[in-house]
Amino acid sequence: MDRWVLTRGMQRSDSAEMKIVGKHVYANLYDCDPWVIDDEERLVGIVKRTAEITNSKLIQVLSWRFGGEKGGVSAIALINESHIAIHTWKAYNYATVDIYTCGTHTDPEKGLEYIISQLKPVKTVKHAINRSLT
Repeated sequence: MDRWVLTRGMQRSDSAEMKIVGKHVYANLYDCDPWVIDDEERLVGIVKRTAEITNSKLIQVLSWRFGGEKGGVSAIALINESHIAIHTWKAYNYATVDIYTCGTHTDPEKGLEYIISQLKPVKTVKHAINRSLT
């Protein structure tokens, strides 16, 4: 089950006045595949592939595992256009995703759909906001 929440200002503008094209999508993914969200190497591969899918230039990928009773993995791709992040909580089979890109050549929505296809959540709540200066 997917649900989009459009934040105020998400309408697209084709105005010649637009100075920055900032596109920000983020999501909460519930009941994800437990094997995928606990596999740091696989999550790194997912954020790298997402950079390609969004038509972004990959700068660096950082990842780390955090312990404790909730445990999880974070994988972040720094891209020339901004960032792609996945944070997981193994105890809850839960993940959050954040993709922020700048430029008319990028497509963060396509990247979000790819990540969702890889983490296989039962329920997804997606958010989008236009971060452009008009």
